[in-house]
Amino acid sequence: MKTTINCRFIFLAILSVFILTVSVQKTFGQDIEKNKIRLKADYIKTMNKEAAFKIKASSKIDNSNIAVANIDLTISNEFNDEEIDLGTAKTNSNGEATFIVSDLNLIKPDSTGYYNISISFKGNDAYKRASKSLSYKDATIEAKIITIDSINYITATLKDTATDSVLPEQLLNVQVQRLFKSLRIGDEFNSTDESGTILVPIEAGIPGVNGMLTFEIILKDSDDYGTVKALVSAKLGVPVVDESTYDQRTLWSPRNKTPLFLLIFPNLLILGIWGIIVYLVLNLFKISKSKIQ
Repeated sequence: MKTTINCRFIFLAILSVFILTVSVQKTFGQDIEKNKIRLKADYIKTMNKEAAFKIKASSKIDNSNIAVANIDLTISNEFNDEEIDLGTAKTNSNGEATFIVSDLNLIKPDSTGYYNISISFKGNDAYKRASKSLSYKDATIEAKIITIDSINYITATLKDTATDSVLPEQLLNVQVQRLFKSLRIGDEFNSTDESGTILVPIEAGIPGVNGMLTFEIILKDSDDYGTVKALVSAKLGVPVVDESTYDQRTLWSPRNKTPLFLLIFPNLLILGIWGIIVYLVLNLFKISKSKIQ
């Protein structure tokens, strides 16, 4: 009897250990199966408007990079050994998120003038937790349009905000806004001189609505300052002449503007065909009636 009880006890103990081991392995297996997330972040500032952090989340699954959608990201400012919560953002179907900072005074720099931003993801059932650090300094672009010898120029000065010093040998792109893609003007590389300034001539004959043109002066993807953009608008273009025929009777107009020949000619054909059909039916009726008599 005692031997039977001991055997049952040993069996139950072994079964419990087995179930516990399988459960632990399953739990760790789930953790191992979680995918890693890679976060990429860029700082973009538009003068006299707002600043934003452009974030992209991706993961390498089955040797291919895919966008990670619908995950919540927390953005915070690391200042004096503490994190100041700035807000959250959610990635879209392309794995991209934009966090807009309407008040730049909310972000505090460290003693060296760098702004330290932390972007973190807490993790979920499918992905492990992840974080990304972003450091940048604040810069300003002062841009305006001047005229020298009847030629219009864009002049822009790049400065470090913290020290109020000019930044020489920095590449600034100058372009004019278009409907689909901005048009570059001037040289391909416009480097600031020792006074942190560029001078780019504006080509004549650029079309614009009512002659209005909007120019972009951009410090792009700087290691220290991120992307900084200044906008300048002026009525220097050639007014666009509206040659649209949308409200006229053309093939690409709305239904109430259908060309007259498309209304008359097809309807005449339809009436003619139906007339022939009615004529044939009447004749067949007459023939069948004459046979009966």
